[in-house]
Amino acid sequence: MKNGITTRGMAFSALFGALLVVSSYLNIHLGFTPIPISLENLVVMLTGAILGPLYGFISVAMVVVLTALGIPLLHGSGGFALLLGPTGGFIWAYPFAALLIGWLVKRVKGRGPLTFVMTFLILELCGSLFLYLLGVPWLAHKAGVSLQKAMIMGCYPYLPGDAVKAALAAVILVPIRQVFPASRIVGVRPGAHSAK
Repeated sequence: MKNGITTRGMAFSALFGALLVVSSYLNIHLGFTPIPISLENLVVMLTGAILGPLYGFISVAMVVVLTALGIPLLHGSGGFALLLGPTGGFIWAYPFAALLIGWLVKRVKGRGPLTFVMTFLILELCGSLFLYLLGVPWLAHKAGVSLQKAMIMGCYPYLPGDAVKAALAAVILVPIRQVFPASRIVGVRPGAHSAK
């Protein structure tokens, strides 16, 4: 990175981190699983795509690290107990999902239906399915159930909602990125850093 970390980038990272914290309180608990329906992965999608890979990662990782240190940020809870609990695998995956989304979305150029479809697929794959790669096996481990049972508890019921969230995020992102690319939002000249 040639330009270093910008004050503007860190300010937006803090802002999106706060949005993630707020979103963690907006959830619906289902009776058969400890995994709630929430807007957290929608915020992770938006954070990575709007801020780009570096600041998207920083924003979400700050929340995860502060939560691990005991500050009650996610769901009003904090400490390693939350990160080692049934939802821990999903939480650990959040910063890396934001990183992947930011890295891939900035490579989608142009406008129109194809841009929307490509953005949607990236958001769905990285902001939803990627989270299940870590979240579901960890849920199976913590709940002491088979992987198949964990898929029922922590994946299948959420897939339709995740598709809706990815579509909503794509609808929001495509026009925003036309006017405000990540480099403009975080105060870095296009091509000024090497996070490619």
